Amino acid sequence: MSLTEVTYENAEQLNEKFAERIVELLQSEVNVNGTATLVVSGGRTPVGLFNSLSTKGIDWSSITVTLADERWVDEQDDASNAKLVKTHLLINNAKDATFLSLKTSHSDAYDAESEVAELLSSVARPFTVTILGMGEDGHTASLFPCSAEVERGLDLNNDSLCLAATPTTAPHQRMSLTLKQIVASKNVFLHLTGEKKKKVLHKAIADTQNPKPIVSVVDNADVTLCWAP
Repeated sequence: MSLTEVTYENAEQLNEKFAERIVELLQSEVNVNGTATLVVSGGRTPVGLFNSLSTKGIDWSSITVTLADERWVDEQDDASNAKLVKTHLLINNAKDATFLSLKTSHSDAYDAESEVAELLSSVARPFTVTILGMGEDGHTASLFPCSAEVERGLDLNNDSLCLAATPTTAPHQRMSLTLKQIVASKNVFLHLTGEKKKKVLHKAIADTQNPKPIVSVVDNADVTLCWAP
């Protein structure tokens, strides 16, 4: 498939212009189908984007927000992506959106796979907008190259909506969308800042001997990279 790069002068411009593009796509979907789905990722990079998105005046009550992945921690934990989203996105106008958490009361993420899949099955698919991040090891969502589950997560013949995973290079069990669900999204964005991450991405794409999860996304979807130095 393809990677289209959109470069912004700085993070502030990226956050504002990217937010405008996202809400345009979401509102267009609502206008046609009555609902839209926004899939977001955690980490530090999207905080400014979330804050900007939260102020946009669209029909948030028709939009479901969920996550590309979640760390298997309590929602009060600072590592929780749900906490991040509730603190920075589901505020202001966006407080009217519906949020679907990937975390259940199960103590073990693997025991929760079927329940999380059932929750996700209630959301309109394909997802309208999916925003991914990327780690310096080339992982995206919680599809880590180091995890035992990565092959299953990247298998396009795997119809599962999600899978539990345990990275060896990062803390916590995880729950992640599978590659098949990510690349089926109507609009897939990769949101990165800084020269280092951009170099990691291009190095991963060039390295055909050691394929990284992020490359599996680029190879199977039309991805727009939104980047600022």
